[in-house]
Amino acid sequence: MPAERPEVIDRRHGVNGELVLRRAGADHEVIVNGTFLMDTRDGRSERALVREAVAGVRDARVLLGGLGVGFSLDEALRSPGVAEVVVCEIEPAVVEWARTHLRGHGAAGLDDPRVSLVVADLGDMLESLDRPVDAICLDVDNGPGWLVHARNRHLYADAGIALLRNRLRPRGRLTVWAAAADAGFEARLRDRFDAVRAVAIPVPRGEDDLVYVAESSPIRHGLPADT
Repeated sequence: MPAERPEVIDRRHGVNGELVLRRAGADHEVIVNGTFLMDTRDGRSERALVREAVAGVRDARVLLGGLGVGFSLDEALRSPGVAEVVVCEIEPAVVEWARTHLRGHGAAGLDDPRVSLVVADLGDMLESLDRPVDAICLDVDNGPGWLVHARNRHLYADAGIALLRNRLRPRGRLTVWAAAADAGFEARLRDRFDAVRAVAIPVPRGEDDLVYVAESSPIRHGLPADT
């Protein structure tokens, strides 16, 4: 029997173009400008993104760059060492869907009193961040090597990495979701951080998802972003 054709639930014109929310059986998919971006079928890599960032921390303030379908937020709120979560999401439609259609997939965490939501571009939000954080989890696209939105390119460039590092407290961690390995991006991380590694998460089809984990140190943390 052929697979059930996805049903379009909502269609919006967003900040980065057309967003479509579809239902496919028991799951949901988000399509942006005709390109698949995310779904609710398997949140292992999104959860790994957060677990790697907060392992061993206490009373941590965590910044999630991208709300997605709610897996990363749910994982952060389940982590005993997390005291506060700041979520930055550029698309109002994604926030609305999180409170409605996607609520059952973990996005109900937006109602948790530990959560602060900022609807803005992550780059702009980082420039005005009121105080540093213990961890930043970056999942705003399909990774540095497969951009859906060209405007996110600066986040993966050297200046963007420097800005992310300088918003971390000493010994803070940056984790970055990627759909595939990117040697150039990893090299840029190593230029700015003292410890960098890549964690592979197997997926049913295609290349493994990757989570890059980068840790700062008290010595390098205070360097200005343009050095």
